[in-house]
Amino acid sequence: MNAVIPQPRQTTRNAATAGPSTRGAWRVEPADAGLKSLAATVHALLVPHLGDRLQPLGAGPDPDAATLVLALDDEAVPDARTPVGIPPAGGTAPVDESHRLTVGPFGITCRAATPTGVFRAATTALHLLATSGDHVPAQELTDAPHHAWRGLLVDPARGHLTPGELRTVIDLAALYKLNVLHLHLTDNEGWRLEIPGVPELTAPAPDGTSRAFYTADDYRALQAYAAERFVTVVPEIDLPGHCATLREALPGLPAAPAPEGLTGRYPFVPPLDLTDPETGKTVATILADVCRLTDGPFVHIGGDEAVGVTEESFARSIRELRARVRESGKRPVGWQESSRAGIGPEDIAQFWVDVPMMDLPDTSEELAARPELLAAGQTPEFIAALKSFFAPSDHDLARILDGGGRVLLSPQSHLYLDRSYAPEIVPPAQASTAARLGFATYRPLGVEHTARWDPASHGIPEDQVAGVEATVFAESVKSLDDVTTLLLPRLPSVAAAAWTGRAPDWDDHRTRLAHHGRLWEQRGLAYLASTEIAWAGQDRG
Repeated sequence: MNAVIPQPRQTTRNAATAGPSTRGAWRVEPADAGLKSLAATVHALLVPHLGDRLQPLGAGPDPDAATLVLALDDEAVPDARTPVGIPPAGGTAPVDESHRLTVGPFGITCRAATPTGVFRAATTALHLLATSGDHVPAQELTDAPHHAWRGLLVDPARGHLTPGELRTVIDLAALYKLNVLHLHLTDNEGWRLEIPGVPELTAPAPDGTSRAFYTADDYRALQAYAAERFVTVVPEIDLPGHCATLREALPGLPAAPAPEGLTGRYPFVPPLDLTDPETGKTVATILADVCRLTDGPFVHIGGDEAVGVTEESFARSIRELRARVRESGKRPVGWQESSRAGIGPEDIAQFWVDVPMMDLPDTSEELAARPELLAAGQTPEFIAALKSFFAPSDHDLARILDGGGRVLLSPQSHLYLDRSYAPEIVPPAQASTAARLGFATYRPLGVEHTARWDPASHGIPEDQVAGVEATVFAESVKSLDDVTTLLLPRLPSVAAAAWTGRAPDWDDHRTRLAHHGRLWEQRGLAYLASTEIAWAGQDRG
């Protein structure tokens, strides 16, 4: 078998032909002049795996080198079906990502009708080169995605990543055929994007401490880098809640109206009141600048967990946020709570939670059996209040579907990859690292749990599915190594479900994963060497 993830739709082995060596010299050759820049991107992605055995781009023919050929071919996959969902790069129809890859004695040929498809084939070729041992078996693979939107959210608002570290994340996402990087840029802990019209948001703190953020030029360059890998950046400005950093930078903005009896009962940062003229003007400037700086067609407005706001104030805020994004020529995306302001066919809501999937105890006895909740200081009273606050989420999905909205699938139960790893699957050498990573109130689980998720399990009609998106929030994150340890080895299973439209077969998937530890090590990526997987040629205990 090959160890490609996601598993290709069709594989035909050619046992009568010897495949190329992975140990000798390789070169990248674009067969079409229009693929020269793509060839440069593929060449850069291959360097960590082939090193100095990869010849410089444009070095010319070499009879001793195997060749990775990149070619456009309208008939590469003549029967490819149209993917389900919303194309993240824009347009009314998804880009054709179908492709065919042929491994012969002298190299690998990647063919597709579009440059996007050629690039997806090239990532398959990289998997083969990094995981096949001494030779890549001769074979032909054909493949195409099920879901058009296949995303990953990262959280620099809480755990800042440098532009270079975000490029590493983009490369990782692209290698598993993901095509959206959702940047959670603002929250109570940080504001990470320069807003030219509101410079106070990224100005030094009152004590003179500088803030970590992305300049407008950083953001433009990051989007260009992602686009070279056929990844669309979707920025999130999370409002009207999650606004402590904004309030710190712009003191004096009034609080939104609060429900009777809530004030003073639990600590929370008051959400913004967008009916206040000064607040409305500030938010309008922020969103206009974000839309102007963003190359892609989508801007995420947040809308989750607006603790301490009346239903009427929240609905007005969401409608205002959507309108401002649309005025700037972009399409708004919001968390599922945004559906409570009304929802229609042009709206995209990201489904992440309901009370059952929160998996919270109902009794003191059940709480006593949850050490992660006790360690986080949870009490029966607080858990009851949490369930009460999230109770409306049980009706969000039905509301979205009834209104004709589109659902972006990110269920906390499986796709929130900031969940701690179950101690029993953590190798002893990584026990201390694993113990400090993950959101404190999620039940720790194994890699198999994530891999068992089936996009169809929610019963959503396919014509209302926008796509699939994994998330890794950063409450526990201190470094890029922490981020990749939470992502790996779980992210490939989400990528497989998003690409194929179904949960991967666990036994087959973990056999494939066993060879990807080598790939991650070659790229310098930290990962959790789960004992659920028999890692190829490695002792990670």
